[in-house]
Amino acid sequence: LSTQMKATGETMSVGRTMEESLLKAIRSLEDGKNHIHLEKFDVASLSDTGDKKEAIDKLLKYIEEGTDDRLYAISELLWLGVDPQVIYTRTKIDMFFLDKIKKIVDFEVLLEEEGKCGNGTLDKELLMDAKRMGFSDSYIAELIGCSEDDIYSLRKKYNIYPVYKMIDTCASEFESYVPYFYSTYEEENESIVSNNKKIIVLGSGPIRIGQGVEFDYSTVHAVKTIHEMGYEAIVINNNPETVSTDYTTADKLYFEPLTIEDIMNIIDMEKPEGVIVSLGGQTAVNLADALEEKNVNIIGTDTKAIFTAEDRDAFENIIKELDIPQPQGVAVTNIPDGIKAASEIGYPVLVRPSFVLGGRAMEIVANEEMLSHYLKNAVEVDKDKPVLVDKYIVGREVEVDAVCDGKDVFLPGIMELVERTGVHSGDSMSVYPPFSISESVKKTIWEYTKKLGVGIGIVGLFNIQFIVDKDDSVYIIEVNPRASRSVPFLSKSTGVSLVDIATKVMLGISLNEQGYADKILPEKDFWYVKAPAFSFAKLNGMDAYLSPEMKSTGEAIGYDKSLKRALYKALQASGIKMKEYGTVVVTLADEDKEEALPLIKRFFDLGFNVEATIGTGTFLKEHGIKTRIRGKISDGSNEILDAIKAGYVSYIINTRAILSGIHYSDGVEIRRCAIMNGVTMFTSLDTVRILLDVLEDISPRISVI
Repeated sequence: LSTQMKATGETMSVGRTMEESLLKAIRSLEDGKNHIHLEKFDVASLSDTGDKKEAIDKLLKYIEEGTDDRLYAISELLWLGVDPQVIYTRTKIDMFFLDKIKKIVDFEVLLEEEGKCGNGTLDKELLMDAKRMGFSDSYIAELIGCSEDDIYSLRKKYNIYPVYKMIDTCASEFESYVPYFYSTYEEENESIVSNNKKIIVLGSGPIRIGQGVEFDYSTVHAVKTIHEMGYEAIVINNNPETVSTDYTTADKLYFEPLTIEDIMNIIDMEKPEGVIVSLGGQTAVNLADALEEKNVNIIGTDTKAIFTAEDRDAFENIIKELDIPQPQGVAVTNIPDGIKAASEIGYPVLVRPSFVLGGRAMEIVANEEMLSHYLKNAVEVDKDKPVLVDKYIVGREVEVDAVCDGKDVFLPGIMELVERTGVHSGDSMSVYPPFSISESVKKTIWEYTKKLGVGIGIVGLFNIQFIVDKDDSVYIIEVNPRASRSVPFLSKSTGVSLVDIATKVMLGISLNEQGYADKILPEKDFWYVKAPAFSFAKLNGMDAYLSPEMKSTGEAIGYDKSLKRALYKALQASGIKMKEYGTVVVTLADEDKEEALPLIKRFFDLGFNVEATIGTGTFLKEHGIKTRIRGKISDGSNEILDAIKAGYVSYIINTRAILSGIHYSDGVEIRRCAIMNGVTMFTSLDTVRILLDVLEDISPRISVI
């Protein structure tokens, strides 16, 4: 962490004490932690011999630099008995904060001692003190050696429940009732429970790559519709940046971590008709099972349908039943099985963990060596966390967002992605209406969408991604049983509020009653283009190569009567510097050279100078393109980096081998240099093709006398 901002979002927690607020904030981060503790900083992880002194020395060195996990290292040092003054000297973190962290750690020690001499239970006073300090049921259970449900039952027995305090927006100067609440363990409850019928909507938590503000759009529109239908709308979320956490949006807002414990506390008090989980991204969907186990009514798509869409075997069974093709693939739970499956399917394969959002840790691998490296380093593989291994099919990617009521389906439109398969849909340019697929493909997509919505049992919004190969065969990639990040784009493009229609469906008003049953909207004679925006310059160290793992941090829309002008507007709005002159630097993987040749020729015909590394440059010269050849970085030459730094390069085209899997470090250095010097770079030839269409449309033509 430095003076350059790197965060993509934030979470906010509110409590009566610093300790309580800090622990609630950590739970809200949604990175699998329930407390100020990380296993990687335990003595056992830092020292092979369990040497406490060795661990302390390593931790003291580690905390000298500001990192996103330094807080956990400090907590471990305090647990190991290091004086806060020593930590202050190394970090210059104010003693006030170190003292608060020490209080939390001291109480952890007390609870652990109690656990050792007790029988997995606590007395009322000690449990109340733990809850007041912000400890979660799950972490208390961990410390004393019982289950989270045991602690919940113990709280019930002792009648220990949180009360909800109102955030006073008038600083006690005036009497005000603002329905904006946070939990704490005190006496007086300020949240007035009405007798109205209530619906709880779970928000999407902090903004991060893969789960951005698009999901907040869905939450806010749903709240509006719930309200119009006569229900009391309650939102649970913890992101201070969004509209859903504006206290004027819902009838009640609870600023709480999105964990089962915190949600159940609110449900126990408010007693709603049910909870909507399909609008808060993967965060809310992942809570559905645990909520249903606690007899909470899930409104809309139920847990059985979520499981069918997200579990590999269940999904394969349903698409076999519905006779819908998908790329050959298998779910594996250990490394040898993964390697065996990939050799049977045939490389290259697409590998990814199941039950994730934003294509996290998704990769195309070309050989056994790459695959075993991926399975050992990128993901945890076990029976609870299978890794999916699929055949990688090259083709056009197409996406739909639709609404199903369990019987009928409404499809507002089909979006075609500019970049072919292998680039995450969130990082692709998306065009509505589709620009290159045939009418028969559109018909097939509509049929598959109807079959899948009804077959899986979706009630509400769902998203499907398809591959269309060179023979116009349509394969299904995946079904997301929830609102997706493309819902706002498609709603604005078609002029139809998908979330409003879906919310009414979830609350029992069928598509037939709304006039949308088995309907596909006619395509508009206007073009709408979504272009991704990236923050590579801020996220130091992230490789800018577009892959199946999502990397964009935002998006922009462009629309016009002309597709090329819509593309131009979207590219400009997303921050791409559109230059009609200058130099293009080209470094291509061998497998891309033939496809790239006509594209580079078009740059040359527009009057651009062409520079390339030796392999690419020789190929271009052989095919009649005047090219200046630059030395390779791996041969000890800095020519290409110096050219980028000199400021005359307009575009860099840099592709990476997928089929051979040979990735040279030169590409990473070129991409990093391009980012640091603000030069527009493309790693997908599909984006380059679109750019050229736009440049040819806006550039004055050059002819030779």
